[in-house]
Amino acid sequence: MSTSSVDLHEGHGHGEHADPHFQHHFTTMEQQFDTSKLGMWLFLATEILLFGGLFVGFGLMQARYPREFVEAHEHLTRWQGALNTIVLLFSSWTMVMAVDAAKKNKRQTSARFLIVTIICAFIFLVVKYFEYSHKFEEGWLPGKFYHGEGDAIPGSHGYATFFAFYFMMTGLHGIHIVAGIVLLSWILMRTRRKEFSSAYYTPVDLVGLYWHIVDMIWIYLFPLYYLIQ
Repeated sequence: MSTSSVDLHEGHGHGEHADPHFQHHFTTMEQQFDTSKLGMWLFLATEILLFGGLFVGFGLMQARYPREFVEAHEHLTRWQGALNTIVLLFSSWTMVMAVDAAKKNKRQTSARFLIVTIICAFIFLVVKYFEYSHKFEEGWLPGKFYHGEGDAIPGSHGYATFFAFYFMMTGLHGIHIVAGIVLLSWILMRTRRKEFSSAYYTPVDLVGLYWHIVDMIWIYLFPLYYLIQ
């Protein structure tokens, strides 16, 4: 059970000293927190199913074009993918610390860790921008837009298929990073307004869960594309 439980059963949250964040249709703050967390996990399950379908599609196409996929992945810059992996892993730690600080009423500490997490997200996007720019310049594009040179199997659709999945999956992940920045900024503003405490930190915890899932998805994308054999 959560540590953010405050029993407000009496008066169902409408008493003189009730927490303003307490919703009337819950019995306690603990119940409200657990219900909110369950809802977030259900949402994250749909995200996992979404990316899971793309992973399956990638595997099927890799089985069809094994040589082309291996050769196409050589066009990816491994150190950039590794850098982004380190950045996101570090951001997961800062997010954990931000949630922990919010639980302990350390608002300034929580805000500082949230800022670092947001900075890490921007670093990830900047690195991805340079990666994408290089692919555009060389013609390593998805589908009919592919016009890369020097392919070992001329005329094969395998190279375009690889980059179709690459841009689709990393691009979708990038959209989730942008959404994460928006959510983290919203949490940061509320933290600075002193809206969170040990009695109520649910939004910080839920955004933290979302951010960890986004990071975890990249942990699978990195070896799939950059370390393919």
